Amino acid sequence: MRNMLFAVLGVAALGLSACSKAPECTAEVLTKKGQEVATALQEAITKDPAKAAELSAKVQEVATKYTGATTSEEACKAYDDLLTAIKG
Repeated sequence: MRNMLFAVLGVAALGLSACSKAPECTAEVLTKKGQEVATALQEAITKDPAKAAELSAKVQEVATKYTGATTSEEACKAYDDLLTAIKG
């Protein structure tokens, strides 16, 4: 669980560092998406603790994919991909 939260926070840091580059994906949008991801992750693990390892792998995969991202658009896409992986 801790690794998943670090991955989510890493994507959040990426998003906040890239905010000024795309007006349609603002700091507000990134913050909201970050909260949605954290809530969805917590709910998924609470609902089915046995899936924690699987979710951790999915979150890490998405976080790795966007590690070199430099725009807020990429950060928003990363959050969207995380939500899909968590809810999928």
